[in-house]
Amino acid sequence: MEVEELNSNLAHRQFEETCIICENLKPKGIHLYTSFICTDCEHDLIQTDTSDPKYSYFLNKLKKVTTPEIFS
Repeated sequence: MEVEELNSNLAHRQFEETCIICENLKPKGIHLYTSFICTDCEHDLIQTDTSDPKYSYFLNKLKKVTTPEIFS
């Protein structure tokens, strides 16, 4: 029985990714290059006015997207 629960937890985690903005594991979102943005942060980003201080927070977090990871 414990093995089934463990497999279920592992399967659930495989579908969650870490959001580059909130840095939490989330199951749904969008991918920009190799980065993941959850739907909650995507919605907040779209709804935030450019004069809002929160907007510059989003810009700083999105700078991670423009730096592609190099795998060697």
